[in-house]
Amino acid sequence: MVKHKISVRHGGVTPPLKLQIPLLKQCIRIALFKEGVDVPCEVNVLVTDDKGIRKINREFRGIDKPTDVLSFPMYEFTPPGWAHPGADAVDIESGLVPLGDMVLSAEQIDRQARTFEHTREHETAYLTIHSTLHLLGYDHIDEAEEKKHMREREEAIMEEIGVRKYR
Repeated sequence: MVKHKISVRHGGVTPPLKLQIPLLKQCIRIALFKEGVDVPCEVNVLVTDDKGIRKINREFRGIDKPTDVLSFPMYEFTPPGWAHPGADAVDIESGLVPLGDMVLSAEQIDRQARTFEHTREHETAYLTIHSTLHLLGYDHIDEAEEKKHMREREEAIMEEIGVRKYR
């Protein structure tokens, strides 16, 4: 498996709500592998609370409310399948392709896990995979076919890490 740099930090999250960093990294690595990402990449993850994600959502999307996950891709890929963005995309100092950033609300993950009656780990895995696919160009806003394809990829990756379909 390709060696990716995945940085995770918690900001504004109290210990009971902190997410499992090894799980986050595993989900990202497996999603990248399953999508054919064959060069070392960098992904940055911020785990925050509703207040933190609301502020970011308002600042970057003009939506003044908390959400479960935000994805900030560095490049505009067209799925399916990984396509290297080119030699210029490789950071000279690190040798990595920066894919982008994701922000997760630990509070929203906790609520949604209870709502859908599964574990926090399950919801964490799903949203992390969902966000990773967004970094790789997947979307679910415009067309039903895009949404269907993204859901199929999410489910396949969830199965790979041992999490069953629930939606």
